[in-house]
Amino acid sequence: MARSSDSSVSFEKTDTRHDEMHSTIEEWIDDLVDRVDDAQASEEFQEWLDVQSRFHDYSHRNTLLIKLQHPEATKVAGYNTWRNDFDRHVQEGEQAIWIWAPIITKRCPECENSPSYHEKIGCEYNETSADEWSKGLVGFKPAPVFDVSQTDGEPLPELETAAMGDADDLVPALKGAADELGVTVRIVDADDWDHGDAKGVCKYRSLHDLQPVVEAIARSNQADLAVTLIHEYAHALLHFDIGDEPERAKREVEAEAVAYIVGRYFGLDTSRSAFYLAAWQGDDPEAIQERLGRISSTAQEIIGSLVE
Repeated sequence: MARSSDSSVSFEKTDTRHDEMHSTIEEWIDDLVDRVDDAQASEEFQEWLDVQSRFHDYSHRNTLLIKLQHPEATKVAGYNTWRNDFDRHVQEGEQAIWIWAPIITKRCPECENSPSYHEKIGCEYNETSADEWSKGLVGFKPAPVFDVSQTDGEPLPELETAAMGDADDLVPALKGAADELGVTVRIVDADDWDHGDAKGVCKYRSLHDLQPVVEAIARSNQADLAVTLIHEYAHALLHFDIGDEPERAKREVEAEAVAYIVGRYFGLDTSRSAFYLAAWQGDDPEAIQERLGRISSTAQEIIGSLVE
C-alpha cells in the first residue's frame, strides 16, 4: 500500500481528449482492482476483519435504541465481551446503553413458548416432553451494552484510508463547483457534527426539496476532505435519481472509485481507497470494472467542473 499516485495529469482539449481520459481511467481502475486484492490479502486488513467479526450485527430496533441513548456510538458490546474478547474495560461511572437481547430456550413446537409459559397458558400440546423440545426464540429481555468510547484498554485495529497530498486549492474548487453539479455543500465543524464516525454524508435538503446536500466534517487533512467531498458528490450524481437503488455496498464501490480517480487526477495519493473498498465485503474487486462506464462518466463530469 506504499505506492503513491502519479502527479496530476491533464489532457489537451482536442478531439481525442475524451478517449485519452477514458483510456487513462481504465488503467487506473485496473490499478485500483489490484490494490483492493492486495489490501484484502494484507495482514493489516485480516486483523481488522477479525475484530469486526466479533461485534454483533444489531437489529434495526436495537440500532435505533442505541442511537437514541448514545447518538455518537460506533461499536457497542456487553461488559464481559469488552473485557474477555477485546481486553478493554468499561470506565467507572459510565451509563449503560439498554437494548433488547433475545431469550433462547427450549420452546413448545405448538405455541412456541418456554415450558413455564406453555403450562401457564394451558397449551394442550403433549406429543413430546419439554426435555425433547428444540431451542428457539421465546422473547426478549433488557440487556446493557457500552460503546467503545466508554471503555479503556487495548486499541482496536483501524484501517488507514485517508488520502494524502496538497489539496489547499482543490477544496475551494470543489465547493465552487457545487452549483454546477447541482449539489449544496457544507463543511461542518467537528463540534457540530452529528453523523457519528462518518466523514461525509449525502442527503436530501428536505422532504419537499430533493436537491442533494453534501456535508463533510472539517479536518486539517485537506486532501482527505477533498476526497470525501468527491465521494459524496459521486453519490449525489449517481444515486439520487434512481428508483430501484442498488445495494449500499455497490453504491459505495462506485462512489469511492470515482473519488480515487478524481483525487488521483489532481495528484493526491488515494491508494488507501483500496482499504475502504476492501472493507465492503460482498462485492468482488472486479465489480468495479463492471461499472466502469458509470464511474468513468461521473469522474469526468466532476473533473470537467473543476478544470473549465
